[in-house]
Amino acid sequence: MAALEPRDTGVADDLLSSAAVERAGEPGETVLGSSYRALTIGIVSVVLLIAFEATAVGTAMPVAARELDGVALYAFAFSGYFTTSLFGMVFAGQWSDRRGPLGALGGGIAAFAAGLLLSGSAGGMWVFILGRAVQGLGGGLVIVALYVVVGRAYPERLRPAIMAAFAACWVVPSVVGPLAAGAVTEQLGWRWVFLGIPALVVLPLALALPQIRRRASGPVEGMAAGAFDRRRIRLALGISLGAGLLQYAAQDLRPVSLVPGAAGIALLVPAVLGLLPRGTWRAARGLPSVVLLRGVAAGSFIAAESFVPLMLVTERGLSPTLAGFSLAAGGATWALGSWVQSRPWAEPYRERLMALGMVLAAAAIAAAPSVLIHSVPVWTVAVAWGFGCLGMGLVIAASSVLMLKLSAPEEAGANSAALQISDGLSNVLLLAVGGAAFVALGGGSVAHATTSATTSAGSHPAAFAAVFLPMAAVALFGAWVTTRLRAESR
Repeated sequence: MAALEPRDTGVADDLLSSAAVERAGEPGETVLGSSYRALTIGIVSVVLLIAFEATAVGTAMPVAARELDGVALYAFAFSGYFTTSLFGMVFAGQWSDRRGPLGALGGGIAAFAAGLLLSGSAGGMWVFILGRAVQGLGGGLVIVALYVVVGRAYPERLRPAIMAAFAACWVVPSVVGPLAAGAVTEQLGWRWVFLGIPALVVLPLALALPQIRRRASGPVEGMAAGAFDRRRIRLALGISLGAGLLQYAAQDLRPVSLVPGAAGIALLVPAVLGLLPRGTWRAARGLPSVVLLRGVAAGSFIAAESFVPLMLVTERGLSPTLAGFSLAAGGATWALGSWVQSRPWAEPYRERLMALGMVLAAAAIAAAPSVLIHSVPVWTVAVAWGFGCLGMGLVIAASSVLMLKLSAPEEAGANSAALQISDGLSNVLLLAVGGAAFVALGGGSVAHATTSATTSAGSHPAAFAAVFLPMAAVALFGAWVTTRLRAESR
């Protein structure tokens, strides 16, 4: 898929569907104006659900892994989600472009809830991981469908604001989620963190789906509803299966694991080349670099963040509640970064702000393992992560805005999928690398550490340092990629 040259997208946006005049609204109207209020509240509610899930589950995960005797498989609990979400993203792109985003969004929310129920009732770690995989499939469908809704229903001038609103949804969950999940985990058990969240599904469905049916249903104007592109579906299956095999090989550090590892690479390489914009891996200017940056930023930060609660519980003896709360400030600062990039004055400086964001993220990841030195206060992680999330807020929302700006209407679904594939695939690959380093240096034996004190048997600071420091280097590479975001002018 060749990168598109930058252009004035005002006319293209008006051609997104036959409802373009209705969606245009008044020139000065905001995302909460009368034309957009119901739709905005509906889709923001969907993001709010996802935010509560992510913050709550992250807090409960160390306890769940320990009780299921699966700390050695800890990375799988996260990468299993991202692996299946890769297929969901491609499928949602096809579904949305050809038949509209309504079905993908509804089906995705249903799968998301089913996965939570499966994980919450799991009797072993592999069943728990299966539930996370089902949940990931739903998450992949939902996120791409939401991006297509934004591209179809909102004019370009309002897209930075709606992306900032998505980020703002993480503020309350980031504060309330860890506290609530920690309290539920300690008082009722970790299972109720998973089993209780699906009750929140009803409200987003009731609010979002009717508005999407009215404003963004059906195929793009000029594109007939038809069969999916079978080649892209095969590539999607290849990328999901390949990522899963590679993750398995990375966690099973034996010579025999070279076989599934090689098979995973053989499946991944052609699938990635076929699904991402041409030139992504060499950071070609324009859309390819936007897609690459999204993967570099999200992969490095999320892979590192996945190990923060486990590090604080096992190395510094924090309770699950306090470990999760150490990340709470990040929701507010992430939203702040997204709000900053949405301001009109920020448009000429977007790339510079994204470069600053990557530097802040790299510094936060590098600073986190300093708490492995017991003389360093544990609140150092909270402060560092606040700055890192500020940087991520500058980068993630802006990359979504740039992707939609560089996408033709009929490619909005495919390019949204490409952006999310880069995001999810990098999470899988970097979690595989980090998980392999963690296990190789003895991290799997922290299963015997308690939540109230760190035992000598459970203390493996080198295992955690081997996760965080390489991720900081990857994030720093992302700062260079920001210099490639503008396509060369002719």
